Amino acid sequence: MVETRTLVDGPERALQNAGWDWMLGTDTVPYVVNDVVIIREELANQYYDAANTLYDMLVEAGQYVFDNKIYKDLGIPENLIELIELSWEDDRHIHLYGRFDLAGGFDNDQIKLIEFNADTATCIPETSVVQWAHLRMNGLDEAKQFNTLYETLVGQFQYLKDANPDLTPSILFSTMRDFPEDETNVAVLAAAASEAGFDTEFAYIDDVEFSNGDGIFFQDTTTGEFVRFDFWFKLVPWEYIGTDEPELAGMLTQIVRNRKAVILNPAYTLLFQSKYILKVLWDLYPYHPLLLQTERYALPHKQSVSKVLFGREGANVSILEKGGAVLEQVEGEYGKQAKIYQEYFPFPADAEGKSYQAGVFYVGEACALGLRRGGNILDNTAQFIGHVVE
Repeated sequence: MVETRTLVDGPERALQNAGWDWMLGTDTVPYVVNDVVIIREELANQYYDAANTLYDMLVEAGQYVFDNKIYKDLGIPENLIELIELSWEDDRHIHLYGRFDLAGGFDNDQIKLIEFNADTATCIPETSVVQWAHLRMNGLDEAKQFNTLYETLVGQFQYLKDANPDLTPSILFSTMRDFPEDETNVAVLAAAASEAGFDTEFAYIDDVEFSNGDGIFFQDTTTGEFVRFDFWFKLVPWEYIGTDEPELAGMLTQIVRNRKAVILNPAYTLLFQSKYILKVLWDLYPYHPLLLQTERYALPHKQSVSKVLFGREGANVSILEKGGAVLEQVEGEYGKQAKIYQEYFPFPADAEGKSYQAGVFYVGEACALGLRRGGNILDNTAQFIGHVVE
């Protein structure tokens, strides 16, 4: 059972002071809550080891996809394949960060991989700053967390800079408009990049200029001149670019091929983002203790969970009875996508029956834990909850 503790001072004031009001929620239930989960030190170490092991397995799975050219099975847009292969074969295209979503762990249950958010993972400010500040505001030792996310991001940006000495350390961060949560996530990333020695700038993606021959540009509002950036971080899903912006996909391929910019996260992270990689993992590592059986079909002998290949925030996820009857589902906008079926494994729960999913960030290594709380399917109504290691 998951044990929680309610702290005296909630995080609301700190969030308001930081301008992160979106975390407080627009309904009666806030997104960031005043509880913390009690994590045993042994469990924190198990999460660390699990994420590191899983990432190595994912690299092997990605190489299998690359070698066998099964991109279609993964739902990869054809116009992104060349860019995926260019970035996969060039070690200078570093995977900046991702987040593993895990079940199990509590009450000595085996940790299980639910999925890996490899391309545009969020929850960065909540994990790196808010839960740390929450402990500090309540007079607790803020070091009593599995949480070095910000410091590890700084180191990762330094590694990125050192791996690309031929490029100027200038990075443009971009999101789509009207997504304040995304902007807050990239603000934390930009602060880490700046601390690592990058010149940083922010622009919405529709304000960015792309040139096949010359690279990626943003117009300086002071001088009116266009400034070229050698690195571009986009909190915009690769599958969206490939499907809805095919012209941009072609330009980005040319830019990377001509060594005019490094794009973060690299295009090859789409291999890890596709839920079909869960089946590739199962095929390569059958019955591995960290994995759940995953197939193209509903499992006839056990409950399963159907997931679309590129769904997000629990959209279009269904829990199925043996043979395929729907027990519970969440609607969404991705219903036309292909699906995979993963063995059902219940999330750990607290005394009130609320479910908890562990999110472990991977930034060159496992470095931080944050948890989300909700129902059997964790969707965009789930809450973020911090932790304390005891």
